[in-house]
Amino acid sequence: ILYGRKVSRQVYLQKRRDQKLLEIRDDIIDHEYIFEGVKLTEAEEREYRYKRKIYELAKEHLEDVDNINEYKMPEAYDMEGRVNQEKRFAAAMQRYRDPEAAEKMNPFAEQEAWEEHQIGKATIKFGSKDRKQAADDYQYVFEDGVEFIKASFEDELSSGNDDSSEAKTMLEKLQEDRKSLPIYRYREELLKAIQDHQVLVIVGETGSGKTTQIPQYLHEAGYTKAGKIACTQPRRVAAMSVAARVSQEMGVKLGHEVGYSIRFEDCTSEKTVLKYMTDGMLLREFLGEPDLASYSVVMVDEAHERTLSTDILFGLVKDIARFRKDLKLLISSATLDAEKFSDYFDSAPIFKIPGRRYPVEIHFTTAPEADYIDAAIVTVLQIHVTQPLGDILVFLTGQEEIETVDEILKHRIKGLGTKIAELIICPIYANLPTELQAKIFEPAPEGARKVVLATNIAETSLTIDGIKYVVDPGFCKIKSYNPRTGMESLLVNPISKASAEQRAGRSGRTGPGKCFRLYTKYNYDHDLEENSVPEIQRTNLANVVLTLKSLGIHDLVNFDFMDPPPSEALLKALEQLFALNALNSRGELTKTGRRMAEFPLDPMLSKMIVASDKYKCSDEIISIAAMLSVGNSIFYRPKDKQVHADNARLNFHTGNVGDHIALLNVYNSWKETNYSTQWCYENYIQVRSMKRARDIRDQLEGLLERVEIELTSNGNDLDTIKKAITSGFFHHSAKLQKNGSYRTVKNPQTVYIHPNSGLAQVLPRWVIYHELVLTTKEFMRQVTELKPEWLVEIAPHYYQLKDVDDSGAKKLPRGTGRAAL
Repeated sequence: ILYGRKVSRQVYLQKRRDQKLLEIRDDIIDHEYIFEGVKLTEAEEREYRYKRKIYELAKEHLEDVDNINEYKMPEAYDMEGRVNQEKRFAAAMQRYRDPEAAEKMNPFAEQEAWEEHQIGKATIKFGSKDRKQAADDYQYVFEDGVEFIKASFEDELSSGNDDSSEAKTMLEKLQEDRKSLPIYRYREELLKAIQDHQVLVIVGETGSGKTTQIPQYLHEAGYTKAGKIACTQPRRVAAMSVAARVSQEMGVKLGHEVGYSIRFEDCTSEKTVLKYMTDGMLLREFLGEPDLASYSVVMVDEAHERTLSTDILFGLVKDIARFRKDLKLLISSATLDAEKFSDYFDSAPIFKIPGRRYPVEIHFTTAPEADYIDAAIVTVLQIHVTQPLGDILVFLTGQEEIETVDEILKHRIKGLGTKIAELIICPIYANLPTELQAKIFEPAPEGARKVVLATNIAETSLTIDGIKYVVDPGFCKIKSYNPRTGMESLLVNPISKASAEQRAGRSGRTGPGKCFRLYTKYNYDHDLEENSVPEIQRTNLANVVLTLKSLGIHDLVNFDFMDPPPSEALLKALEQLFALNALNSRGELTKTGRRMAEFPLDPMLSKMIVASDKYKCSDEIISIAAMLSVGNSIFYRPKDKQVHADNARLNFHTGNVGDHIALLNVYNSWKETNYSTQWCYENYIQVRSMKRARDIRDQLEGLLERVEIELTSNGNDLDTIKKAITSGFFHHSAKLQKNGSYRTVKNPQTVYIHPNSGLAQVLPRWVIYHELVLTTKEFMRQVTELKPEWLVEIAPHYYQLKDVDDSGAKKLPRGTGRAAL
């Protein structure tokens, strides 16, 4: 017992030491980031120096201990004559590392090695030896060029304010930067327009400063004395980064006077007066405060993106503005199509802010391109060889295309050797590690050129300095929803003219630019739509309907939508909510519906959580819901380690438990390792996704108390967990067919289990699925086996015995399918 206590104490002290060191390090990093450029008091400066000294001394001490060249005996694994096999095995499996090789030590996890390789590839290098050696082995030719014709447009040129003085504090420099923005010259005019009009539509180019400056101008003018200023963003990354920038400019700590609120994360306090948030979060604030009484100004930013939440917000804030005359409403857009916003908001005046746009030459191809990927690669190389220095931005549709172009470009550049200047390739997409994403903002070395491969996020949400050339293939991926089948598909579609103009404008930010469009002038004039289809007309509306019903808005057909959604989609959403018992026969919210509305989730996930109360497994269900909310970015497959990654993933499916239970296994295993990053590396799991799942789970656990659901666990009974899942997803059921495909039970259609599913080779007789997606086929994602009688037991109003008749099981060929036991 004494020995056990001693060991336990040592382990505790070691953990506590590591934890305290991490806390001190995080405090130092936060301090440096938040108070950069802010003058501190003498006491604050002394405390900061003291904390930093403690951290450095502790770190030096640990390094000295680690580098002592000696062998330490593992902890005794035999005690008092008894053999402890587990301790023996652990000691035998422990890896020895040479302290002298610490600096150049090879990572001992496969994933760590892969990450180092990827970061190495992305690191900016200049003049590789291999390239010089291979230079003479290749001919300096391009097989095919892309022929362009030129058409140009000129935009107003406004000069920036260059100040070479370096003897300024960070805060003073930020103030100078603020004054150099195009919007600064119109500050007084803008404030006068806001004072004179309750609703104002503001049009300004991306980079004009409207997002960061307008809330600050209003704060300086005293609007925050009457209430907070809300500024909505369509993307959570934008809400966080803009709030951080504004807090720096104001010289305050992020989360105090300036904060942000995104789904599952609230960085605000009672002091907060400028609040940046996603449009969906402001929508949820209506549930607790239908008149937004705590706000004096609401600014709907990036309104041109027309997200689902933005369109709903339009109808709600328009209604509030009519009876709250003290509320100022600003609609901000980066496109010139402001008349539509003005007409919708009762002919509101339009305030235009000229951008810092330089002339941009537009080039169209002389003939349509059969392969836009190859045309983009050739165009990049043409620009690199024939055009003056300046970075290139290429718009592609997604990660797969970006990786393909990256690979081919590197191969072709290597073939040209030193006959061309250095070309640095910088990809940017959502699943790319953060440190690699940051590479796109690094300036290229002298004499080199950078090419950024990006999705349409670079149209408005990202501003990359130094871009002089844009290559626009004219396509993007758009998610669409078919209410008849309930299927979502992510398909490559032509962009709109508005998007084409946005893309071209990226090249004219810091000087004259050129845009190479990989389609003809005729295509542009006759084939492209003026604007993209608003999300509200191509998405599942169940969540929107539930939110509106929670706000007491029952007449959805006559709700003041800017662009009304298809009536079929509205009807489908009402049917789905009725089936989930969220609405009664009169279309009113039930008690279950009110509980579901408290969760910022898809209604099916919300119903799954509410049903977990009945099956006493809420602990497991919120873990599954959190993992599903992260999306499909839990596992990853490095190209050179695909077999290892697949095997690691299948380990969580032992016993063919199904994808939902496998996700639960992943989360629980990670939790058992004390949320180890190393464990994630070794199992090919994205650490960032797991941390987000943990944050979401913590929020969901807090919401359980709010809706009076007790946190209960029933981890040993997988059937009860599956029943809770079925309670939310019962209309996502499918039955195996003789040819190995599946047939959905309601609205019959042929579907297939996604190849990444743990049940892809098992083919159970009956399954439920999380979502249906159309890629190369109609695939079911996140699949779990169920017993057909559960459908009638859980949803007798939706299924009858004839729907789940399993007599066909006897007719299946031998070896096909697996009867639900």
